[in-house]
Amino acid sequence: MEIYVPDIYQENIYKINYEILLSRGIKFLIFDLDNTLVTIRESLPREENKELFKKLKEMGFKIFIVSNSMKSRVKPFHDELKVGYISSAKKPHVEKVSELIKNNKFGLDEVAIIGDSMMDDIVCGNTIGITTILLDQIDKREFPIARIKRIKERIIQKKLRDKELFTKGRYYV
Repeated sequence: MEIYVPDIYQENIYKINYEILLSRGIKFLIFDLDNTLVTIRESLPREENKELFKKLKEMGFKIFIVSNSMKSRVKPFHDELKVGYISSAKKPHVEKVSELIKNNKFGLDEVAIIGDSMMDDIVCGNTIGITTILLDQIDKREFPIARIKRIKERIIQKKLRDKELFTKGRYYV
């Protein structure tokens, strides 16, 4: 069950304390796209996404967007935010994320993955051994496959709550 437990849990990307991440040696941030940065209905980044990513780059972070969505969905965010990206990542499978970390020459202790899905982002990150940051989903509307995963995720969250390992809405750093 620990494979589903995030290292950090916050409401959204704007509530994360990036200074703490820097102090812990994190230099590489891997963001999910859908329901992490924007809703599934948005085809371009929000102005606040642009401002946050500019600030994070100024702080010295390297940033990638890693999404299970297709290239046509992800590339406009790459173009606007000027960050690297991987589309069709197939998270929770670790191959593409592991290769990304290796190719960018970061140690596992220097990387954090940030996303709204325990089933995809947190399992992927915990399997690899990087810092995992779970966020609440921005919008309840999701792609059909994600809706199916959310059913299983709610069952897992109940088990984690019963074991006092994770409680939705109880944020921590």
